[in-house]
Amino acid sequence: MSSSPDDVLLQSREGDVVVLTLNRPRAKNALSTELRRQVTSAFRMFADDPDLAAVVLTGAGDAFSAGVDLKELGGESGSASATGSLAASELDMVGAMRACHVPIIGAVNGVAITGGFELALACDVIYASTAARFADTHARVGILPTWGMTVRLPRLIGMARAKELSFASQFLDGATAERWGLVNRVFSPDELLPAAVALANEVAFADVP
Repeated sequence: MSSSPDDVLLQSREGDVVVLTLNRPRAKNALSTELRRQVTSAFRMFADDPDLAAVVLTGAGDAFSAGVDLKELGGESGSASATGSLAASELDMVGAMRACHVPIIGAVNGVAITGGFELALACDVIYASTAARFADTHARVGILPTWGMTVRLPRLIGMARAKELSFASQFLDGATAERWGLVNRVFSPDELLPAAVALANEVAFADVP
């Protein structure tokens, strides 16, 4: 797919595998309305693609995603209008991801914070780089976790650890995330995306009748 430097979402495809890249590196890939809309649209299209075998989701630059773009919300992070907009159908990224029929491999290359953390949790497999850091700051910024954080995080790391992270908005490094079962494997930054694509290609090969 052709792209320009102004595209907020990049897609590249080789055979049965798509790499989807959140592309707002100067904003730490903050989830603007337009980016959320494009991610939702992409995964809905993937759900109708019988030739697709796997998707790799990652971020441009040094972040996976810093979460919802609070600047775009105009400081209304705790208001009903702000939290309500996150659940709008055309912006339902996680719903579209869960409806997708192929495995989604998250390649978490840097910070995955709040909504960005939830986006990573919606992936079927999570690979992380040694530079990855996870944090749930919903309580600190006044946004309700509407994308599955309160269910998926305790399932992966246990209720007590999930509460500790969320109550105190603590950051979790990649090595600890692997030890706790949050991520599958940890790689150096240079090895992360190739490893995720390699796994996606293994999935594609296994899918061949």
